[in-house]
Amino acid sequence: MGLKKIASRNNLGTIGLALMLSLFAAGCKKKPPVVTTPPPPPPPAKVEPKPEAPIVAAFEVEPSTIERGQAATLRWKTTGNATDIKIEPGIGTVNAAGSRQVFPGSTTTYTLTASNAGGSNSATATVNVTNPPPPPPPPTKTKRSVSEWLAQEVQDAFFDYDQSTIREDARAVLSRDAEVLKSIFAENPDAVISVEGHADERGSAEYNLGLADRRATAAKEFLVQLGVPEARLKPVSYGKERPQCTESNEGCWSRNRRAHFAVGQ
Repeated sequence: MGLKKIASRNNLGTIGLALMLSLFAAGCKKKPPVVTTPPPPPPPAKVEPKPEAPIVAAFEVEPSTIERGQAATLRWKTTGNATDIKIEPGIGTVNAAGSRQVFPGSTTTYTLTASNAGGSNSATATVNVTNPPPPPPPPTKTKRSVSEWLAQEVQDAFFDYDQSTIREDARAVLSRDAEVLKSIFAENPDAVISVEGHADERGSAEYNLGLADRRATAAKEFLVQLGVPEARLKPVSYGKERPQCTESNEGCWSRNRRAHFAVGQ
């Protein structure tokens, strides 16, 4: 009996020990992880749609061909909400529609560009520049003959009845004649001008020859004093032989009392 009790106690102890070890082993096992549900993803950000790119509705130049130094006019129009509108070269930022004069020195292509966040649009316009035609050559100067020059620009000097003194109106005429005669001699170095003395019909032929000679000499000396070369002037007396007017009245006679200029012989 004593041995059975001892054996029974040992079995109980063994069982208890085993149970304790089992419980200890169970307590040393890792606890399983706690599974948590992830939060839902945030909603996607709202994307604003891009604006439509602006449109160049019109871009033109008038006239398209000019001569250097002339002006041409650029005209343009854009549509859409453009944030930047430029014309290059040389103009820069402009309004959505308008016009501008340009003066290109050579053939130039202008570019209009309209843009915003949605994109850009552009157009071109070309101004063709030509050189102006050369000026016409100066007209060929036709050299006048001495006789033509005398007839066109040299006037007669008139005298009072039976006088050879240079009167006031004749002084003014001869002063103008002197400038013309100097020009004639400058272009015609060999020219000789006759200073003709004339008288009206009254008095003898001999007397009028002397009177006309004094008139021619007086006119020549006056011109020489004004710088006309003396050697180029030749006084000649015709008396009353070559009247300019043949009526017998003072109006006619006054026209015959003169110093006249002609190409020398």
